Amino acid sequence: QVQLVESGGGSVQAGGSLRVSCAGSGLRYYSSRCMGWFRQAPGKEREWVAGIERDGTISYEDSVKGRFTISRDNSKNTLYLQMSSLKPEDTAMYYCAARSAFVRSCTTLKSDYDYWGQGTQVTVSS
Repeated sequence: QVQLVESGGGSVQAGGSLRVSCAGSGLRYYSSRCMGWFRQAPGKEREWVAGIERDGTISYEDSVKGRFTISRDNSKNTLYLQMSSLKPEDTAMYYCAARSAFVRSCTTLKSDYDYWGQGTQVTVSS
């Protein structure tokens, strides 16, 4: 059974930092999968935040560039998102997601991802 479990969310003041993690289990060929972070604020659509491909290529949504860093540890089947200079508009539930193994590249489309975690809440106060 595939599981993605996020952790590390919490409450922080604007300008602060948090690191969220996503531990994968039962996910074959983890190192050959594109992994992504999405977020969903109340009343809004789930949106793509960052992605890391199997070759390590990284991409970010424009509003988080320079503030967020995505990384992965394939030996631990774990995905990370280091968030700095947090803003109130970063407040959301953060989800990790995995694509099918061996696909060529990451995308920003929710429908392209096969596995999802349950989410971890990040709240940034002003």
